[in-house]
Amino acid sequence: MASWSLGLLSLLLFLFLFLFLLHQPTTTSAIRIDAIIRKPSSPELPNFREAPAFQNGYSCGSRESDKIHIAMTLDANYLRGTMAAILSMLQHCTCPENLNFHILSAHYAPELYSSINSTFPYLNFKIYRFDSNRVRGKISKSIRQALDQPLNYARIYLADFLPIDVERVIYLDSDIVVVDDIANLWNVSMEDKVVAAPEYCHANFTQYFTDSFWSDPDMPKTFTGRKPCYFNTGVMVVDVEKWRKGGYTEKVEEWMAVQKQKRIYHLGSLPPFLLVFAGNIKAVNHRWNQHGLGGDNFEGKCRKMHPGPISLLHWSGKGKPWLRLDSRKPCPIDHLWAPYDLYHSDKHHFEE
Repeated sequence: MASWSLGLLSLLLFLFLFLFLLHQPTTTSAIRIDAIIRKPSSPELPNFREAPAFQNGYSCGSRESDKIHIAMTLDANYLRGTMAAILSMLQHCTCPENLNFHILSAHYAPELYSSINSTFPYLNFKIYRFDSNRVRGKISKSIRQALDQPLNYARIYLADFLPIDVERVIYLDSDIVVVDDIANLWNVSMEDKVVAAPEYCHANFTQYFTDSFWSDPDMPKTFTGRKPCYFNTGVMVVDVEKWRKGGYTEKVEEWMAVQKQKRIYHLGSLPPFLLVFAGNIKAVNHRWNQHGLGGDNFEGKCRKMHPGPISLLHWSGKGKPWLRLDSRKPCPIDHLWAPYDLYHSDKHHFEE
């Protein structure tokens, strides 16, 4: 009798288990399959090592007026350079906790934010989305495709993105490393100027504009009363308050509109800056922009450094140090960039 009851109980348990499994929903399996085959919505970003935490020295203040504001543009292709640039500034700054980064990005802001935040967990930064459509119809084809990217023009609109209480900002390209305290550049006396930057008056200024510009009866008159000299817009201190009051975004855009009608220059966003500001900027010591280390805009061949002290190295031009290092064909100068590279590769490279 007990044996028969035990058998019946086993049969009932089997039937219960069968019915239970039969009526289970299949959504869990569907979700798992979907998760496996779903393609990511953005390109895979490189991995970076976490940077150490940098703390203020005893002499640093903590007031709002003690903050140093730095603006940069960022896309996935230059992320590795941006990481190195940020690390170099933190490492050489006496008051690294006072650095505030304002980053303009056109694409994949959530992924870029996560990448920066995981690499620099203690960094004070904010990412602003730059709408490429704002300049897409205003851009003219230049001598190098990289110069035609909408984000390359975002520096013209910094005053529109920055908080109203930010009165001054340092704009920096992503292909730089700073080997000095960035506060020394921040504290430059602007006097009554809107822009401060290293100025290079020995350069042939006429080459930045076409014959159509110089032969025009009116356009060269824009430099009347000025002694225009070349300056590189990849390193600038900008008085944001004066920029807004003077309507300088519109003034730069006016020259971009002229370029669309009559080709007056060959480069991208630099010439309209020169047309508005050249000969009317606050000159900064050349040590703050050792530029041209990426070579020319066509071949990007290796270049030597200019003589004199150095506070900032700038790989302007076609050649970027991370690309040349990866190709195993670096220029000697690229080895000065390498110590700031936080890139973490999953691949192992062996000496051949």
